[in-house]
Amino acid sequence: MLAATKRISFGAAVMALAVGLAGCSGAQGAKEETSKGSQAAKQAHGAPGAVRLIGDGSTAFTGAQPQLGKPQRLKPGQQPPQFVVFSWDGAGEDSQQLFSYFREVSKKYGAKMTYFLSGVYLLPEEKAKQYDPPQHTIGTSDIGFNDTKGIKDTLREVRAAWREGNEIGTHFNGHFCGKNGGVGTWSVDEWKSEINQAKSFVKGWKTNSGLQDEAPLPFDYDKELIGARTPCLEGQKNAMRAGKAMGFRYDSSGIGNQVWPKKKEGLWDIPLQLVPVPGREFETLSMDYNFMYNQSGESSGDESQHTYWGNQMRDGLLQAFDRAHKGNRAPLIIGNHFESWNGGTYMRAIEETIETVCPQKDVQCVTFRQLVDWLDAQDPATLEKLRGLGVGEAPKGGWDAYTRAAPPLNSASPATSASPAVAAKH
Repeated sequence: MLAATKRISFGAAVMALAVGLAGCSGAQGAKEETSKGSQAAKQAHGAPGAVRLIGDGSTAFTGAQPQLGKPQRLKPGQQPPQFVVFSWDGAGEDSQQLFSYFREVSKKYGAKMTYFLSGVYLLPEEKAKQYDPPQHTIGTSDIGFNDTKGIKDTLREVRAAWREGNEIGTHFNGHFCGKNGGVGTWSVDEWKSEINQAKSFVKGWKTNSGLQDEAPLPFDYDKELIGARTPCLEGQKNAMRAGKAMGFRYDSSGIGNQVWPKKKEGLWDIPLQLVPVPGREFETLSMDYNFMYNQSGESSGDESQHTYWGNQMRDGLLQAFDRAHKGNRAPLIIGNHFESWNGGTYMRAIEETIETVCPQKDVQCVTFRQLVDWLDAQDPATLEKLRGLGVGEAPKGGWDAYTRAAPPLNSASPATSASPAVAAKH
């Protein structure tokens, strides 16, 4: 089983940057039987031209990812779509079965999501010494490792998620936070080591786990992996520099406002965002952990407040959606964990948010990969104009002044500078 994480301890780090910064009933995950996995594995070995195994057969090239769609450049005067990205940190399937549950939710409401997989979730406890974390003892991890059932269940969900058009990013490995060897103190080279190890655990789970009869993951992870979110949102600068050198295209470890993204360190910088907390006079980050931290300060607060706290998060996210949707149309970025904090109330809040926003006809609930594909397809001058719109600010005189005739799609899009840092709020 996945070890209990220490994520509850990283509030202080996030709060220092911006103060104010589950159990769902039932699990509808796809049941991929062992026999089907064995058949798929055999087919992968014996179907020339259909599947190309990579390395030890843990991954395989199976062709282009299904259900991605093709990005479209805005036409002159066209209003941008309202993009919403739902993303999950440390994605793994454990006894709560929330990965499988939200896969079904996403299909029900036509959403695509990004799952930031922690590499150690595919590494068994008995092989812990395969992990050499920067500034820490070999074989240690603040979120533990996994067992055979947890690895098989997580593999099942990752396979299915990718085939359904979702993205598999990385949350790296050991989730080390704070001053004593935390990711915020790591050098570029240490980040490169961490990325390489995260990739190696995904690319070599068969060797590490001995699960030779399991079907391969249906993608080449060296090509699939294009973005990340760091543990505790720490160490972004050096993590981005390492990621850029290793082929990443975006990072979502920052803190920002609901405005159009820019590039930083050569990557799209797509931060979590400050959103309203209804009934309170500050905003918090668009993540379940940050609502929980501000409401109860612990994962098991007053049960009589659970429903209220979930409603407060849902309504805050919906207010953030409305001000973007009616205003600057900046993508709304939401982050979550597969956790049952405060009785699972935040899982309910997220599901109700998905249910409300994703079916709307001019809304696209997409992955980070789909979002950066769209951003890269746009005229840079148009994006620069969109960045001039403040939080909730609608374009004066309509969209004609913001989206205009542009050069062909293959025109180069220069990197842009980063947004100013968000000031601390007290």
